[in-house]
Amino acid sequence: MGKTTGFLEIDRQDRKYLPASDRIRNYKEFVIPLGEKAVRDQASRCMDCGIPYCHNGCPVNNQIPDWNDLVYNDNWAEALRNLHSTNNFPEFTGRICPAPCEASCTLNLTEAPVTIKTIECAIVDRGWAEGWIVPQIAPAKTGKRVAVVGGGPAGLACAQQLARAGHDVHLYEKNAKAGGLLRYGIPDFKMEKHTIDRRIKQMAAEGVTFHYNANIGVTQKAAELVAEFDAVVLTGGAEKPRDLPVEGRNLSGVHFAMEFLPQQNRRNSDEPLMNVEPILAGGKHVVVIGGGDTGSDCIGTSFRQGAVSVTQLEIMPTPPDKENKLLTWPDWPLKMRTSSSQAEGATRDFAVMTRRIIGDAGKVKAIECVRVDDKMQAIEGSNFELKADLVLLAMGFVSPVHEGMLTELDVEIDKRGNVAADTATYKSSCDKVFSAGDMRRGQSLVVWAIREGRQAAREVDFFLMGETLLPR
Repeated sequence: MGKTTGFLEIDRQDRKYLPASDRIRNYKEFVIPLGEKAVRDQASRCMDCGIPYCHNGCPVNNQIPDWNDLVYNDNWAEALRNLHSTNNFPEFTGRICPAPCEASCTLNLTEAPVTIKTIECAIVDRGWAEGWIVPQIAPAKTGKRVAVVGGGPAGLACAQQLARAGHDVHLYEKNAKAGGLLRYGIPDFKMEKHTIDRRIKQMAAEGVTFHYNANIGVTQKAAELVAEFDAVVLTGGAEKPRDLPVEGRNLSGVHFAMEFLPQQNRRNSDEPLMNVEPILAGGKHVVVIGGGDTGSDCIGTSFRQGAVSVTQLEIMPTPPDKENKLLTWPDWPLKMRTSSSQAEGATRDFAVMTRRIIGDAGKVKAIECVRVDDKMQAIEGSNFELKADLVLLAMGFVSPVHEGMLTELDVEIDKRGNVAADTATYKSSCDKVFSAGDMRRGQSLVVWAIREGRQAAREVDFFLMGETLLPR
């Protein structure tokens, strides 16, 4: 490494946030970047640790020690090239990835891992600022045509790789703009949408043709794509939400998170709400059921809309403050984490199950809860009520939507309800139809979607050409 004693001499320093009282006034990103010297100092902390466990911690296998060394030595352009060799969209992961690479860092044994995510984001943001990121147009065309169905991170990564291999790529997206949950799920305060727009512009220049408002299996027959194209890749995501089958579920004011979040994102980008009833948290007592990232996104959006209070309920027990390093490292540990949205004033309660939702004149007014033991059994006498004017269900997603495209194609579905396809070939049970991302693996991280999109692109290229130079 460039500075072999950096981890001994320099303390961990990460990006900070604007105060909660300031950031909840708008939907802009609020992370304060480190200066160039501070980023280089942090990069110098990367150890010559022999076995870089961060490689395995990162789903796209970023060559983290390599670009840390390049940043420390002020070779930012080469660091960017190295970063792009494994990750098509590091500005996405540098903003919203939970950074399992940092959990795997050798320095995490002392609770001071290298600020990998911050350095990654600094590299790519500088690349955009310096004009280093330009279209990479294939020198020759193959004459093969590929349809990618779904414009989320898996579909975008797959389409970009295939276009750079010289194929004629057409990406079909059911919404008015590409991005998937990056566009319509992740709030703008976590990632502003111009970061997606500039990648779409780059991809269009590379030869990807975008078809919007194209809901394959609904507005257009999936069989038409299979007949027209040499290969079809299904990257539509896992969009069927987990429901809460309790009394009062159908009361007005009870909504899935993904009914609530996309509305605010559309407002921010002046996009029509598609003839749906507005869901707003302003002046309301909000209860979010589900303790994950989607629940946190609901919290931050509710506060920005002017919620009176926000309570987040989680059925799992309170996690420990710290993990046992000798048992968990270098794997992702279960421990208490507080998101930026939760830190804005939310009340969190664990080991709580919702018994019923209480209404008045057809509208939600409260929820009845009960505490549960470590076997998820109700504890007698622990019932309590919470005032609620808006209840948001953020309990995850169970599978892709089967109605429409998947039913029409009659692809084989695995026992979890996802498209059956292995990671060796990404082939579905239908001839020349592939699948990748959440539609294949189930609900997961953006970085896993990018990995699968890239790997599926390689397998499609090999299927079409009999050989491939795309990276695995």
